[in-house]
Amino acid sequence: MRLFDTNVQELKYEVLKEVAKLAFEDGLQDGILNIPEKIVPGPDATMRCCIYKERAIVNERVKLAMGGNKNNPNVIEVLNIACDECPVTQFSVGPACRGCIAHRCENACPRGAISFALHKAVIDHKKCINCGKCLNACQYSAIIKNVRPCETACKSHAISMDEHKKAHIDESKCIACGACVYQCPFGAVMDKSYILDAINLLRENHTDSKVYAIIAPSITGQFKTAKIGQVVSGLKQLGFYNVVEAALGADIVAHKEAKELAEKKFLTSSCCPAFVAYLLKNFPDLEEHISHNLSPMAEIGKYIKSVHPSSKVIFIGPCTAKKAEVKKDSVKQYVDVVLTFEELQALFDSRDIKLSSLPNDVLDNASYFGRIFARSGGLSDAVAEALKEQGVTDFKVSPIPCSGIEECRTALLKASKGVLKENFIEGMACNDGCIGGAACLTHDAKDRKLVDDYGREAMEKTIKDAIDILNFT
Repeated sequence: MRLFDTNVQELKYEVLKEVAKLAFEDGLQDGILNIPEKIVPGPDATMRCCIYKERAIVNERVKLAMGGNKNNPNVIEVLNIACDECPVTQFSVGPACRGCIAHRCENACPRGAISFALHKAVIDHKKCINCGKCLNACQYSAIIKNVRPCETACKSHAISMDEHKKAHIDESKCIACGACVYQCPFGAVMDKSYILDAINLLRENHTDSKVYAIIAPSITGQFKTAKIGQVVSGLKQLGFYNVVEAALGADIVAHKEAKELAEKKFLTSSCCPAFVAYLLKNFPDLEEHISHNLSPMAEIGKYIKSVHPSSKVIFIGPCTAKKAEVKKDSVKQYVDVVLTFEELQALFDSRDIKLSSLPNDVLDNASYFGRIFARSGGLSDAVAEALKEQGVTDFKVSPIPCSGIEECRTALLKASKGVLKENFIEGMACNDGCIGGAACLTHDAKDRKLVDDYGREAMEKTIKDAIDILNFT
């Protein structure tokens, strides 16, 4: 059974696994230079023009696996050496061109970039300004628009080509959602890994400084050969003192957010860091309407550190944007490191931990409503339930769950113009919510039933039941 959807993910995993293995064995200093040759043994190239380029790219991946460029604050980076296979011209003439005598494409071009030779249209790319007028004018659909997969994936329009025809990330627009990372077919865009920071914490783990794992509810369906309880056992074998559900933090958020919504009458959610970043960068006038609550990750991290001040907290989920969120002053005091499911798989395999052979440990911190935060609409359902449990009768939530940035943009645009009829925007940057996160092991269609079934396994059935255990008010 394949662990991942693509060979790009497989390559990323192999690099992470080797780096992790050497780190656990104190062998990084001596073994790091051997990783490229181990992953690309040769003698024949299988992915690029030659094994030397393949190894050079692996070497760049090793750097990102060790934290990447410290001078670049973004958690997403472009590997320039790997970004050279996509078309460098946006518009081209395809075989459907009939060499017609109407020449509508030529006449539509404002820069005279189109001419005809041997009864075929020809585009002079030195003159072309990528306006697309030729595309709209051609009656044969013979003009082809080539858009790089990373550009198509980036719904915040943060990626373009630079003067060297390499992908370039506009930091003022990037929301660190990671869509470009998963969609780039050559693996030329990658999220930085903080796996070494996590390993250092686990190796230093002792009685006075226990390491807690917070796992996102979107873990359901990720490790297909193991039950979630076996994943919990695997985490403890890695050296974690205990494992707590981020869904318990979601219960706290639902409880607080319901109160805030009833008081303010209109809110946008604050759970998804990529959505919050998108709102701040594109609709700054709506900032005052963002819920003042922390995300579920930060809320449960805050609780853990309030009970065990010397503890260390590592969040594990499907989200690259969490790596950016944890750098915020309001969050970094509660969560020390963020890992993805991809990185967790690499950690398990670096220590030869076979999940399917482990005992089924217990994970029963959260309520049904906390767990369903993993899918689009779950937060809205949880807030409605929290209002009900709090006995609020003079206010009714009217939510608009937004699955993906395009739906978020539509709702925020309406809100900015005062024409949104709903009073609560649930914003999720990834399609389907967290179960569609960029750093999932697989991106198979995951229906609501899978998440809801996992929610029903929860011991506590209400939000109040869950947070009462924490003596939380």
